[in-house]
Amino acid sequence: MADERLLSSRKKTVGAKQTLKALERGQAKTVYVAKDADRFVVEPIIQLCSVKGVPIIQVDTMQSLGKACRIEVGCAVAAIVE
Repeated sequence: MADERLLSSRKKTVGAKQTLKALERGQAKTVYVAKDADRFVVEPIIQLCSVKGVPIIQVDTMQSLGKACRIEVGCAVAAIVE
């Protein structure tokens, strides 16, 4: 299961596009990446995290990351922005 901070966070991004925007704006504090997500989706986000110094937490499945974000479908990437 994903980190408790993501579950309790009031401000977060869900999905690759929103997370990438938050990273570019310097708003993302921690990024969560599903291990079973497509590499071409998550690789640009992982690279930007390493450039910006944002910690990445690996989550086992997209389904568990989606549940942590309180959505009904899987999620490749999410971030805490508060």
